[in-house]
Amino acid sequence: VTTCFAVLRQIRSVRRSLTRDALITLIRALVISKVDYCNSVMAGVSGILISRLQSVLNAAARLIFAVLKSDRITPLLRDLHWLKVRERIKFRLCVLAYPHSTAPAYIAESLHLASSIEGRRRLRSTADMDLLVPATHCSTLGDRSFPVAAARAWNTLPSSIRLSPSLNVFRRRLKTELFLQSYPTLT
Repeated sequence: VTTCFAVLRQIRSVRRSLTRDALITLIRALVISKVDYCNSVMAGVSGILISRLQSVLNAAARLIFAVLKSDRITPLLRDLHWLKVRERIKFRLCVLAYPHSTAPAYIAESLHLASSIEGRRRLRSTADMDLLVPATHCSTLGDRSFPVAAARAWNTLPSSIRLSPSLNVFRRRLKTELFLQSYPTLT
């Protein structure tokens, strides 16, 4: 967060010499990439940490639109088509859980379909590609582990998104769904 705000201060000093598209590209490259880097590790963290990351996105949007800190931020984030931090984390978890993703083998091996268990093969829910949520012993750290957090995020998705034919289609549908969750008053 500190590094992102330092970069935003540096960008603010050269803002007048940049076009809006160049400014957005620069912020995406230097700030948003830091917010998104390994953000799947942030699954299940406290609201305070999430709000600190969200403040970085808010400050970046204010810099792009050159508005005051007292102005409403939600319309600006919606115009930029930026997901809120919680939805960004869920997006990353679900993309890594997608069966045909480019995730490393150790990540793919940690996720198991519920239909792979002998007693659940004949259930109707097996057609929805539900993931098995492993049991945890520690509710604080165990629930934040990748297999648990990814399976829970995946299982909350509608089956129409989970059954997408390709990774590109899946990402597009997922972002649309999460965008509507981020900004429910969108009409």
